[in-house]
Amino acid sequence: MPPDKICKTVHQYNKEPIPDEEMQKLLDIAEDYRKVKNYVYVRFGGIGSLSKLYPGYTVQNEMTASGYRETLGLPAVYFYLAVFDALGDIKSQWTRTKSKIVKLVNKNEGFTEDEKHYLRFLLKVNNAFEAVLNQKPVELTARIQKQYHELAKQVDTDRLNRYLCRQIRKNHVKLHTDAADVFAITERAYRYADHGIYISIKEKRKRVFIPLTDHNQYKCQLRMKLYPEENRVEIKVPVNVTVHRHEDYQSEVGLAVGLYTMMTTDEGHRYGEELGRYQLEYSEWIRVQTNSYRRNREDNPGRKKYHAKKRRLEEQLHSYINQELNRFLRDEKPKVVYIVKLPKPQAGGYNKKINYTVGQWQRGYIRKRLMQKCKEQSVEIVEVLGKDISNECSECGAIGTKAEGMFSCPVCGYEMEEKVNTARNVKKRGQGGGALRGLPR
Repeated sequence: MPPDKICKTVHQYNKEPIPDEEMQKLLDIAEDYRKVKNYVYVRFGGIGSLSKLYPGYTVQNEMTASGYRETLGLPAVYFYLAVFDALGDIKSQWTRTKSKIVKLVNKNEGFTEDEKHYLRFLLKVNNAFEAVLNQKPVELTARIQKQYHELAKQVDTDRLNRYLCRQIRKNHVKLHTDAADVFAITERAYRYADHGIYISIKEKRKRVFIPLTDHNQYKCQLRMKLYPEENRVEIKVPVNVTVHRHEDYQSEVGLAVGLYTMMTTDEGHRYGEELGRYQLEYSEWIRVQTNSYRRNREDNPGRKKYHAKKRRLEEQLHSYINQELNRFLRDEKPKVVYIVKLPKPQAGGYNKKINYTVGQWQRGYIRKRLMQKCKEQSVEIVEVLGKDISNECSECGAIGTKAEGMFSCPVCGYEMEEKVNTARNVKKRGQGGGALRGLPR
């Protein structure tokens, strides 16, 4: 992708309800797409297929030779997309498994530093990782092989290899999907015309026509999301948009992200002050509806109204978030934005109502949209670690006290609103106020 372009997702929708007969043809493709993905998960998701995952053409050739496509009668344009879609999921799952094991290794106090180094080496070098899991000799390139032998001399390789295999068995998740309402589609399988889109189906030389609400036409891989209960579809399109550059965007802004006020800057400017009201309304409604559904599940035949209102509340919340993010960029004109890494919600606790509200916090959506909008406007984002960031004084760095939303420093006497003090600390650390850029002092 050119450096002055970034990718964003746009959506297209059907203008008229799709007839049941034509919707069923699309559902047949989605069902076969699901079957292909599950087939790939089972056949290539284990340790025996690790050597086939990169670059993936071995998997493609074996799937072609299996004859599974002919058994399903699925067009090749869908079959191979499903194969590589599943292959990407398998790669991502292995990455997640390795990341989890690295954390376990780092926390394990029974290992020496050399033993931890050896295990991290195996997790990082794919060929060594695959060889150990499959009980094969480790064969690498000359330079890396020498490094492996030096590490192996200092540890008990048999014990550590058994540990790695044991952790893989415990932590690696076998993939499976039940989603039969989504599939990808290449440019060869669709055609824009007549204010709509023609989509290939399992019948030869026949297509389903879907009138669209817009006249935009694209030439790229699309993703179809089906809603058979509502006789509608949603088309997700990745497009490259031009990055905007602003000469007047020169300020550096530290941000404190909150649950009730979306963002507070280091100068005390607030954006999204109504977020708490929207958030509480949304989370409380979800909580009440969930409890009601559990009590009356047998007498409740469907949840059509529930999903419709849930979607309206989410759209209202997301619209407000985007509106405030746009106002933030327009008013602050930042060149660099410093933001603390957002925390994960705490599970459990005595106050389930509060925990439910925090669990519904749109922190992920806020982060994603802020990242996207900053990229579109050529604004740099610097993330800093948040340990004790709200307890430190932004003037002298001492640990202060907080009471009723105010921060006080017992050393220098500095007093400030808690969120403003936090935002100033974020900016200070991001600018290199700590020992290292982005790290606490």
